[in-house]
Amino acid sequence: MSHPAIPEKLFFKIGEVCDICGVQAHVLRYWETEFPTLAPQKNRAGQRTYRRRDVEMALRIKELLYDEQYTIAGAKKKLANEIRGGSARDSPTSTPARAPARSLSPPPSLAARFGAGSTPAPPASQPNEDQRAALIQVARELREILDLLDEGETEVLAARAKKR
Repeated sequence: MSHPAIPEKLFFKIGEVCDICGVQAHVLRYWETEFPTLAPQKNRAGQRTYRRRDVEMALRIKELLYDEQYTIAGAKKKLANEIRGGSARDSPTSTPARAPARSLSPPPSLAARFGAGSTPAPPASQPNEDQRAALIQVARELREILDLLDEGETEVLAARAKKR
């Protein structure tokens, strides 16, 4: 996604940032409470004054939330990782051990729909050794697919960063 051009100015008022980002002022103020990296200064009159990096951060937050469909919590983690320099995985020689980025448990909306509050019914029968081995292999392959997706996402983000 291409961002709108940010005018060459030192400071921006909240209305200008709203126009650039395409969101309303209350949305920006809410993002300030959720994302510590979006912290405009206030002038003597108490008005927010955004710097260029604040505008860029607001655009990135909007991209994560609206375009890439991250939740607030997911966008916070993603930004924290980007700011920390989460590009260690970009290097082909380094393959750090890491916890899976995605949870393999159902999202709360599905768990609620299928009665997560109740105890699940025990399976009719336990899988035999062949079935268990097949399930373990499928789980490994799914984790490899998730890792490949994560690597691809990292490459896309790195390419976008180079374009900016």
